[in-house]
Amino acid sequence: MKKFKPTNTNNLIATYAERFVSLKRDLNAVGYFCKGTVLKRMMQCGQKRCACQHDPSKRHGPYFEWTFKAKGKTISVHLQPEEAPVYQKAAGEYRKLKSLLTRMERLSRIALPRLARKALSDSEKI
Repeated sequence: MKKFKPTNTNNLIATYAERFVSLKRDLNAVGYFCKGTVLKRMMQCGQKRCACQHDPSKRHGPYFEWTFKAKGKTISVHLQPEEAPVYQKAAGEYRKLKSLLTRMERLSRIALPRLARKALSDSEKI
């Protein structure tokens, strides 16, 4: 096993701690969130004579839908046009939250072995 110089280890641990605190600060800035996607749909109706059947630019809509998974099933909720931006922002916040948690977990995976080695060497000194 490779030995680390105490000052180098302490510097690394301090750097990891600073990064972790910065990520926690970003985490604190996350607003309301929800998983899922907001879709904007243009639909065809069932009338054969309607222009929407022949020309995609004349389809009806837009209709907004929030889609997410719950207990392995896809759930779709129809939204009013005014509600769509609220759910789009919340879905973006959810992606931001997941990204921050992934980065925090990755940093923890790197820092924990060094923290454990430092704790072990500190206990051997006593």
